[in-house]
Formats: sequence, structure tokens, C-alpha cells
Amino acid sequence: MTKKQRARFLSEETIDQTVIAQADKESAWGPPIRVRRPKHTSVALPADLAAQAAFFARLHRDTNVAAWFQRVVKERLDWEEAVFMRLKRQLSAKRSA
Repeated sequence: MTKKQRARFLSEETIDQTVIAQADKESAWGPPIRVRRPKHTSVALPADLAAQAAFFARLHRDTNVAAWFQRVVKERLDWEEAVFMRLKRQLSAKRSA
């Protein structure tokens, strides 16, 4: 049985105890690794919201629900950003007046 196969059979408690026991041993640690954030992130939707999105995607004759949903969210974010910038300018104008 290889090391990887044995690791699959260890309980979470056993793994925790091993890590705690080896925490102060320099030889137990390898060099640090860098992890990059993925470019795409998934968002979980409740089933009813996903069904509603699928309905409206079909209504708009879009066969790709994910692309339709992404376009709708992008439009909403663009709108939110425009409103935010307008309010920010108005607040700035009031302060300088």
C-alpha cells in the first residue's frame, strides 16, 4: 500500500493529531507553495431561481443559460456602477459648493 493510499484511510482526527505533532519539526514541512485565485468563480443558485433564469433565457431565445445569466448580471453591475458614480459626483459637488 502506497503512502497516498494509506492517507485515504486515515480519519480526520488522526490527520489532525499528526499535523499537530509535526508542527514544530522543520523536516516535516516542504517549501511554501503559491496558490492563484481561479479566474472564474461559481455561484450557487437556489433551484427556483435557476429555473426562473432558464425560463427567461429560453424566452429571450438564448440556448446557453449560463451566458444569458452572465450577460444579465453584467448589465446590472454596469447599471449599479453608473448610479454609484453619479451619486459620488453629486456628493462631491455638494461638498465643494
